[in-house]
Amino acid sequence: MKTPMTGGCLCGAIRYEIAGQPALQGVCHCKNCQKQAGTAFSMLIGVPEAAMAVTGAPTLFLDHGDSGNAVRREFCGTCGSPLFSRVAGSEGMVFVKAGTLDDTGGFAPAFQVWAKSRQDWIDLGAVPAFETVPG
Repeated sequence: MKTPMTGGCLCGAIRYEIAGQPALQGVCHCKNCQKQAGTAFSMLIGVPEAAMAVTGAPTLFLDHGDSGNAVRREFCGTCGSPLFSRVAGSEGMVFVKAGTLDDTGGFAPAFQVWAKSRQDWIDLGAVPAFETVPG
């Protein structure tokens, strides 16, 4: 992916810049990601919190995933765009909703998690799928 990576919400009230390459790129099929995204899955890049600068103030929704871990879901309170997730157990890492990147051309998922909740019509070919979260 081209660096620095930039992105933001639909209305532009929240913008971000990420230095360096993402530590991971994948999709999550969990039901909560489906509901939050309003679609079949969430496209995510994982980046170290220290590599990211955010302007604007996201609204926070505290969620709990199927794993039982707390998930901090951050979104624009004006336009509703989902932006970031922070998951208990992955401190220091921010999971950015890849659809909010200004340039999504370099997004290439390396894995799928919560495949047990995947929509029947989704086929991401050879991208490795895990029924839950490996670990």
